[in-house]
Amino acid sequence: MDQELLSKKELLDLTGISYGQLYRWKRKNLIPDDWFIRKSTFTGQETFFPRERMLQRIEQIKNMKDDLSLDEMADVFSPNPSDISLSLDDVMERNIVTNVALDVYSGRNPGVNRLSFEQLVHLYVLDVALKTGEISVNEGPILLETLEEHYGAFEGRNCGLKFVRKLGTSLCVLYSIPGEVYFDSGTKTVFQVDLPQCIEELKVKLG
Repeated sequence: MDQELLSKKELLDLTGISYGQLYRWKRKNLIPDDWFIRKSTFTGQETFFPRERMLQRIEQIKNMKDDLSLDEMADVFSPNPSDISLSLDDVMERNIVTNVALDVYSGRNPGVNRLSFEQLVHLYVLDVALKTGEISVNEGPILLETLEEHYGAFEGRNCGLKFVRKLGTSLCVLYSIPGEVYFDSGTKTVFQVDLPQCIEELKVKLG
C-alpha cells in the first residue's frame, strides 16, 4: 500500500512552521531530499511529504532546537557516524538494549566484544523487533544475518526492514525508502521498521 502523503500547505498549517524554515532545514540536511516528493495535480506540480515521518521529524526538530544548533541536529539525523563504538559491557551498563537482545547477538557473533556504530544499529533493530513480541528469540539470527550481509549495500541511502512469515517459514527483507515491497496474500508481515528512525533513536540513547 502506498504511504500516506501530506501536501506542503497541509504541513505548514499543521506544524505552524514557515516556508523559509522548511527549506532552511532541508538545506541543513535535517530533512532528507527524497522526502520532498513532486507530483502532478490539477493545478500543476506540487510538493508532498511522507506524512508520518515528516510530522515526526518536525516534532523532533522543534524539541531539539533550543538545545542544539542546526549543525548539531544535522549530525543527529546523519547516516552512521564512523567514530562511535562501544564495548558490550558499555552497552549493558548503559541499558542501550535488553539482555535478551545481547544474548542473541553474542550467540551469533561469539568473540565480538566491541561494536562499531553499524553493528550497534543491527543490535538495536534486533532489540526493537524482539520487544514487539512478534519475533521469537530463535528468529533473531535471521534478522541479524540480513542486516550483517546486506545493510552495507544501502550506504548513503535510507532503507526499511520487513520480517514476514508464510506457512511457518520466516523471511527478512531490506528495501529502499521510498519504496514498497509486495508479497502474496498468504504472507504476513509481523514486523516492519524504518532504519533511519532506529538510527535516530539509537543516537539519542548514545547521546
